[in-house]
Amino acid sequence: MIVRKRAIALAALVGFGLGSGVLAQQQNPVPQNPVPDAPTPQAPTGTMPGTQGPITPGIGAGEATSGSAGSSSNAGQPQPEQTPAPPPPSPPPSVVQPPANQHDTAPEQGAAAVNATIRAEVTEVVVPVTVKDNKGSPVAGLTWRDFTVYENATREPLRVFSVDPRPISVAFVIDQTLPANYMREVNESMNAIQGALTPYDEAAVFSYTHFTKEWTGFTGAQGSRLPAVLSVAKATGTDPSVPDPGGDPLSMACPMSVNGNCPDPTLQPGGSTQTIGELHLPKEIHALNDAILLAAKELSRRPKERLRVIYVISDGKEYGSKATFNEVRKYLQTNNIAVYATLVGESARWGEGWLDRFHIPLEAYSNILYKYVAATGGDMFSERGVNNMEKSYAKIADEARNQYTLIYTSHESIYDGKYRSIDVRVDRPNVVVTAKPGYYPSAQEYK
Repeated sequence: MIVRKRAIALAALVGFGLGSGVLAQQQNPVPQNPVPDAPTPQAPTGTMPGTQGPITPGIGAGEATSGSAGSSSNAGQPQPEQTPAPPPPSPPPSVVQPPANQHDTAPEQGAAAVNATIRAEVTEVVVPVTVKDNKGSPVAGLTWRDFTVYENATREPLRVFSVDPRPISVAFVIDQTLPANYMREVNESMNAIQGALTPYDEAAVFSYTHFTKEWTGFTGAQGSRLPAVLSVAKATGTDPSVPDPGGDPLSMACPMSVNGNCPDPTLQPGGSTQTIGELHLPKEIHALNDAILLAAKELSRRPKERLRVIYVISDGKEYGSKATFNEVRKYLQTNNIAVYATLVGESARWGEGWLDRFHIPLEAYSNILYKYVAATGGDMFSERGVNNMEKSYAKIADEARNQYTLIYTSHESIYDGKYRSIDVRVDRPNVVVTAKPGYYPSAQEYK
């Protein structure tokens, strides 16, 4: 009984001591360091060190979108700092050896390269070249290594080399001032003009006497319009005119008299004391310059991917045109137009073409076609007779179509407007090279 009372008292004493200790602890708390929580598990992002955000195919590493699961689960959680990985070591610089000669670099080849390059570049120069042997036959099988081009004495590397035929835009210029007998031969030969062209070509028809005339604009070479226009464009030609005396041929009296006598013969019309009057020769007009200029203006509007050709059927006489030869030549060289010709009439006689180069003052130029041909890189044949004229049409058309096409980039500016000389050389013996000797740049042509 006594033992039980002692146990109760001891328990009460212990409880009192514990309660007072707890109370004292509550009144004077002791600061303690908090225990940090374990870090929240992070979802793998699939990024490489040094990148931000996920890697998206076709885009690469970037910021995660707001709708992605990884972004929503990690919102508000501190991200550990990431040290970007050092960039990979750059490879050692490669040594590029330039070619021994930049002019030996192979150019683009083929018709597709010609068309694409002409449209793309603004300073490229197109040079059609004809190569013949000593007998006048075309030389085939040449490569770009056989050609060397100089502009203003500076060698230019070729950018494009092509042997593919090009479609032709040809403007026929017909001389209707020919004598009647030669005009009849020209009229008969004109029936063979369409046979010299292909379905890819196009043609226009012009003529001239003392004025110029356009019979039709450019139309399909194998269409029905071209032969119809050629048949309408036929002319009768001209006849030699009879001198017209400027007075009464039967009158023997002096128009002037002094005291009933004829004075000094030098004072009399005709230089004679008994004159029959002056002879008045009709003035001949051959507007060849104007006709070529009219055809050239129409050709300049044709696509520059086509070969621009003026084909003249004439004796080459020029007199009375408003345009001068130098003006027309510059226009042709600016717009890449070549002049080809079939020389007919008296100018087609053997040796006559050489004599026609000497001009008598105040007289008509006997033949200036050779000047146009030489200035534009064309060709000319002197033909007599209908059969020879017909053959010349096919021969010249085939020659113009099957040329070597060289394209190079000029080192000169196209905006100075100065004439540039061109020298084309072929590394073959005993060949005749025909190409335009130069050109005038045109910003409109090469835009």
